[in-house]
Amino acid sequence: MISTAIRLARVGSGSELAAAVLLGLGYPCIMLAALIPNLWCFAAAAAVTYLADRHLHQRGSYLINRLGKVRAGLPIRFLVRQLLLILLLARMQLAEEAIFYLTIASLLLFYALQAPHGALVTLVRLRRRMPVVTRNIDLGMLRVPGAPPRRLLNRSGEKMLHLDIFAMAGVLVAIQTGENVAGYVGLAVTLVLAVAYVAALLPYLRANRRVPKVDAVLEGIDSWLGDYRPTTVLYFSGSRESAYQVNMWLDTMKQVEGRPLIVLRERHIVPQLAPTSVPVLCVPSATHLMNMDLSTVRVSLYAANVGKNIHMLRIPTMKHVFIGHGDSDKVASINPFSKVYDEVWSAGRAGRDRYALADVGVRDEDIAEVGRPQLAPIEPWIGGPRRPVPTVLYAPTWEGWDDNPGNTSILLAGENIVRRLLEAEKPVRVVYKPHPFTGTRSPQAKAVHARITAMVETAAAGRLTDARWAKERATLEPEQTAARAELARIESCLGELVGKGKGANRKDEAELSRDALADPAREAELAKLKGEWNAAYWRSFGWWEHRVVTGSEPHLYDCFNEADGMVSDISSVVSDFIASGKPYAVTDSAELGVEEFKQQNTAVRAAVVLSNSAVQLDELLGAVTGGTGADPLADARLELKAYLLGPDEPASIVQFNDAVRTLAAKSEARNQGVAQRVGIETAVTAADPSDSAPESSGLDSTVAG
Repeated sequence: MISTAIRLARVGSGSELAAAVLLGLGYPCIMLAALIPNLWCFAAAAAVTYLADRHLHQRGSYLINRLGKVRAGLPIRFLVRQLLLILLLARMQLAEEAIFYLTIASLLLFYALQAPHGALVTLVRLRRRMPVVTRNIDLGMLRVPGAPPRRLLNRSGEKMLHLDIFAMAGVLVAIQTGENVAGYVGLAVTLVLAVAYVAALLPYLRANRRVPKVDAVLEGIDSWLGDYRPTTVLYFSGSRESAYQVNMWLDTMKQVEGRPLIVLRERHIVPQLAPTSVPVLCVPSATHLMNMDLSTVRVSLYAANVGKNIHMLRIPTMKHVFIGHGDSDKVASINPFSKVYDEVWSAGRAGRDRYALADVGVRDEDIAEVGRPQLAPIEPWIGGPRRPVPTVLYAPTWEGWDDNPGNTSILLAGENIVRRLLEAEKPVRVVYKPHPFTGTRSPQAKAVHARITAMVETAAAGRLTDARWAKERATLEPEQTAARAELARIESCLGELVGKGKGANRKDEAELSRDALADPAREAELAKLKGEWNAAYWRSFGWWEHRVVTGSEPHLYDCFNEADGMVSDISSVVSDFIASGKPYAVTDSAELGVEEFKQQNTAVRAAVVLSNSAVQLDELLGAVTGGTGADPLADARLELKAYLLGPDEPASIVQFNDAVRTLAAKSEARNQGVAQRVGIETAVTAADPSDSAPESSGLDSTVAG
């Protein structure tokens, strides 16, 4: 019941729900206490609303945003509480006292100070905002001053309004004691602190505290581009939830020959970008991007089909390639928009055949097979479970942009799949890792996801008390305790390295752009710590314990390595998992039938096909546990792996670099050809006036004669 209330209230936890309830009840109690009047009830109810408000802000509760939408935002809540304080003064027979009028005047002045405070905060933030955000780019050519202390700008409106606590406390003490001096002191402290807050912001409007002007920053970036001379660009635009699509290509870009550059279009992607030593340039404005000097770039790679791609596609001096963010049988993998690119790169032969069958205008000669360099971390199958209890990963894709029943298994089959796995005759461990977009469009998918999460967590809690695992729990408890301590240590180290630890110096966007330079030693340390974190994470709980995995860590491929088999949908997750050689199942959510489903979806050819009832799961579990004849699809998986992902030799990164080199040569040949043609035309144009000049001169002379 509490979880239902949390979901309906749009809050993230029980403490947030409690704070929301207290906030909602607190204001009527304050009003009632003011009307009665009762000083102590008023003070208690006011204190509760202060604390509840602060808790919701600290937790970043979604409810705060909703209250603002219904005109019950933070300033209104503070104003109402202050008006009720004035009502209390009147009801306490103090309406003719000096404290009454001084309280009204002081609170009006306090509210008058909110306007310059808000304006200054906005101006300081605007003047700290550069037209670009960078990582691993030396901005030494620009003078980027330090940012104001975070305590001045972080949650500034909330801090300013909370200064009225001194006035509130002082007036209440004055009412109780009859000594108005306490009220005067409280009101004075509130006003002095408010004025001081405004005054503290003024120095940051000076010219030497502002970031360089837009033109200066863009000139500096062009100067850096001229020195660095990038040759290959990874271009990306997308929503906050889509950062994984660019993150999956970072390691590949690091290994690309030449001078790679990552170009982003949205500021919100930059904080979510995984650590990388490759230069990163975020250019939100299309005008700024289209005026940058990218003349040295020969190959531009696109990880997603989005409208903003046109801002780079318009540049003819580079070749444009769609590399996508996964190789699957989804409609997105045969998008007709792909015709706009010079080439489309697929992992293996399957991608080429998909476009041929779809007949969407992508020519066969414009498709290159380059493998999947990202799959290098996926470990091959050892032929059976790695632990006494096999692990099955359920990794469904999201619901998509329409209501096609074939988009995801979550809606129709998800609960059946998880229930059958949890209730399997021979115990298995379930790891549930949904797509990051799950529930972002469909409320039904979000609700089912919540129910599946509850099922897995309930089953996990049950295994903690199950007598079958008592011996294992006792044996592994010291190791798990050590692993949890190790996780805490690693997370602290990671936090410090990425600037998120308690002792880290918090910087704003401009400072991070100025200071975030490539540091190979730091990058190597991050990679080492992440590997240690992943190992400690899986050791921190029993190999028989179910798990719900959300967020970016542990990575999907780490879940692949931990799993002995997988259940998923038609998505790139299946194609990537095939690299492991492990058994897998795919759900026919649209109920096409096994033959038709395999005919339409290449990645299913070596899969156990599940209906929405998931009754076929025993076939998958038989293959996972091994045994003679238990895995009839083993050879088919090996054959399908080569078809979908290309050959194992040469390595995928070698194939990828060969494709980059070949296309860069085509781009260079095109540019030289254009230069020659333009040069000939220019020469002819330049020659015409000189050739005609003597004739004109002669004609003029003749006429003159």
